Amino acid sequence: MRTYRIGQIVPSSNTTMETEIPAMLQARYRQFPDERFTFHSARMRMKHVTPEELKKMDVDSDRCALELSDARCDVLGYACLVAIMSQGPGYHLESQQRLAKTIAANDAPAPVVSSAGALVDVLNELRFAKVAVITPYMKPLTKLVVDYIEDAGIKVTDAISLEVSNNLAVGKLNPMDLLEHVQRLDHANADAVVLSACVQMPSLPAIQLVEDRIGKPVLSAAVATVYQMLKKLDLKPVVPDAGYVLSGKF
Repeated sequence: MRTYRIGQIVPSSNTTMETEIPAMLQARYRQFPDERFTFHSARMRMKHVTPEELKKMDVDSDRCALELSDARCDVLGYACLVAIMSQGPGYHLESQQRLAKTIAANDAPAPVVSSAGALVDVLNELRFAKVAVITPYMKPLTKLVVDYIEDAGIKVTDAISLEVSNNLAVGKLNPMDLLEHVQRLDHANADAVVLSACVQMPSLPAIQLVEDRIGKPVLSAAVATVYQMLKKLDLKPVVPDAGYVLSGKF
């Protein structure tokens, strides 16, 4: 049996990635009984999802990566999508490279994944040229996210902003409400739906339900992060009941 250490850099007010990432990876145990995962986190201070707090928080990511590297994690995830996307197009590449150098300098080299990079990379890899998205952000931040996705070559056909700025409140949103929100989303011309373009907004319980209902691929930033983490670990990117991206069907 092999045990993999999963490291996550999370906002101090994030309560979802330390719930959904373990839930997805532990759901693999029945199908892959020789795998086990342990989960380790370091926190960047952030309470409100504003450009000012996000930029200040991002500076802390280097410290968090260094701390996690002491635990010799097998893969590291920067678990805040909007903190990356609010810094400008393509910033996930700069961030991932910088964090990789930080941990390598501590004699603990490991692949680094960001939720922002994971989302755009998965959309491009699966050739989802057009997507519709739901975010919990205020509209100006949602626009930054849309611009970032479109700069990566993916057309956003529609976006819904739930306009919740308190990050702790975002984590308390009911994921099953997404079944109603998606009815307001214009996804007719989209190849896929990003049910939660935010790693703090819970969505895992609703992903497969929404996918079955609308008849097209549904994913979240957290799903994309798990997909990329598994690939970096040279494991099959498969999780039961987590939507098309982790279905292993393609």
